[in-house]
Amino acid sequence: MSKVTMRLNGKTVSADVEDRTLLVHFIRESQGLTGTHVGCDTSQCGACVVHVDGKAVKSCTMLAAQADGSEVLTVEGLASGDELHPVQAAFREHHGLQCGFCTPGMIMTAVDMIERHGANLDEKTIRHELEGNICRCTGYHNIVKAIKAAADQMAGMKTAAE
Repeated sequence: MSKVTMRLNGKTVSADVEDRTLLVHFIRESQGLTGTHVGCDTSQCGACVVHVDGKAVKSCTMLAAQADGSEVLTVEGLASGDELHPVQAAFREHHGLQCGFCTPGMIMTAVDMIERHGANLDEKTIRHELEGNICRCTGYHNIVKAIKAAADQMAGMKTAAE
């Protein structure tokens, strides 16, 4: 057993975990945050994407002990109170989801993508960046549209703030 401590969605959390505990299971089972989904357990689907120290990672391939001392952000930590994060709002507005299973991972991947590329995102780049996220319900068209809309909105917000 190892004691793991991290900042999870801005709150310090600690727990004793088996050394083999995956980060996704720590988040879901130990902390009760079920927005991060377990889809494949093999790093293929992207349903488990979270941010660790500001970078998107597939939490089914990372041990909880590896995140000890890290800042971890899940889909539950994106919204500010009742106000959705711009990417969450864009997914809702542009119908970027169907069954919703892949949505948390898609949103977390999109936030990372936008933080790295800003408004320089085009459809080709978005589709390329989504290659590690699988959606079995959609043709990705509305997901891409939502990410582009969020990138444009966030770039506008950044410009207005400067």
